[in-house]
Amino acid sequence: MLDFTVPDSLRNLAGPVPAAADYPGLDAWRDLAADQQPTWHDHPDFAPAVAELNAVPPLVFAGEVDQLRSRLAEVANGRAFFLQGGDCAETFEGATADRISARVKTLLQMAVVLTYGASMPVVKMGRMAGQFSKPRSSNDETRDGVTLPTFRGEMVNGFDFTAESRVHDPRRMVRGYNTSASTLNLIRAFTTGGFADLRLVHAWNMGFTTNPAHARYESLAREIDRAVKFMDACGADFDALRTTEFYAGHEALLLDYERALTRIDSRTHLPYGTSGHFLWIGERTRELDGAHVDLLSRLRNPIGVKLGPKTTGDDALALIDKLDPEREPGRLTFITRMGAKNIREKLPPLVEAVERSGAKVVWVTDPMHGNTVSLPSGYKTRNFEDVVDEVRGFFEVHEAIGSFPGGIHVEMTGDDVAECLGGSDPVDESSFEDRYESLCDPRLNHMQSLEIAFLVAGYLSRR
Repeated sequence: MLDFTVPDSLRNLAGPVPAAADYPGLDAWRDLAADQQPTWHDHPDFAPAVAELNAVPPLVFAGEVDQLRSRLAEVANGRAFFLQGGDCAETFEGATADRISARVKTLLQMAVVLTYGASMPVVKMGRMAGQFSKPRSSNDETRDGVTLPTFRGEMVNGFDFTAESRVHDPRRMVRGYNTSASTLNLIRAFTTGGFADLRLVHAWNMGFTTNPAHARYESLAREIDRAVKFMDACGADFDALRTTEFYAGHEALLLDYERALTRIDSRTHLPYGTSGHFLWIGERTRELDGAHVDLLSRLRNPIGVKLGPKTTGDDALALIDKLDPEREPGRLTFITRMGAKNIREKLPPLVEAVERSGAKVVWVTDPMHGNTVSLPSGYKTRNFEDVVDEVRGFFEVHEAIGSFPGGIHVEMTGDDVAECLGGSDPVDESSFEDRYESLCDPRLNHMQSLEIAFLVAGYLSRR
């Protein structure tokens, strides 16, 4: 059983906090099966890159991670809602001030709507500052008779279809760290410097509802407007509403990167993954006896696990035993990605099994990954109505069982891209040629993201 007490071997140490290399068990994953990993261990730059990452400052701090875990405990107990969104796969070139601010702005807009609809706090998290790698179904890609390694995200190799670009280069981990640091610095400035002011964010949403395509959301926007004006008239402390908590999370896919950024907290002598506040394990790497589950089980961060339609109730309970043996609310989040056609059939057995066990997990819907389709033109896309239907099914299942639908996890951008079909202001395939920008999976654009928020707010307001 996982023990978060200080090991006897470290308890009485005097002087500096021991290095992660001295903490028992943190390298046990190296002897286990590790899927979806780069082939870069023989690269001459591998050891220097890892050594540099071992020495750099943490990207996030243990106190911030603890705060997030307490916020997610509120979600697990039905007293808050969890919103996570961002790019399918971040790019180094996309880490500009304008693009980062657009993503943060969209998430803040969504959060205001959800906060009002749910009448409870919203825990806000970007799928940002670390989402530079992606699992792939094949190791290779063939074009016109030429076979090269598949693109695995910019922290591993390049997108250009050339032999030089597709080499698995460990120096990209260092660039990923530096880009993540810049992104987090900008996010912290945005969320503490007035950019997140409630009145400003609400004004942005009023602009959304003036579009005739979104007129059906105008009444909810007016209600929020009256609430904001009422608080202002009552002399509410808007200084306290000018800033907000904003966390960063990503899939902990590259074990070399995650292990190199593991640090021992000086307060507790416990290990934290300092590459992000929240780390999750993907559907392809959640083997109970695999390397990803083993490493993350030893970190103090709140952990997520993606669960697809083949997941059984026994699978879910075994993951709880491995990742949350103390049954600590806020420690474990299950992110379900069933697909609109499966959600109403496949989700209930999982929720019922976990509810019967007494475990307090956070239930989150990922309505994106189970609804991806490929078009004859070669584009991957998602139909907005399928995304909406999976969200609707998620709420229906939890309402029927009596459990709490804790959150939503979406691939989205703050830009006016055309990657997912449909929406009230519809996107069609003819727009893809000029406005399809994702290097991996299709994302909701700014307007589609806000539409999802208004829809979810409606479900939450009826609870």
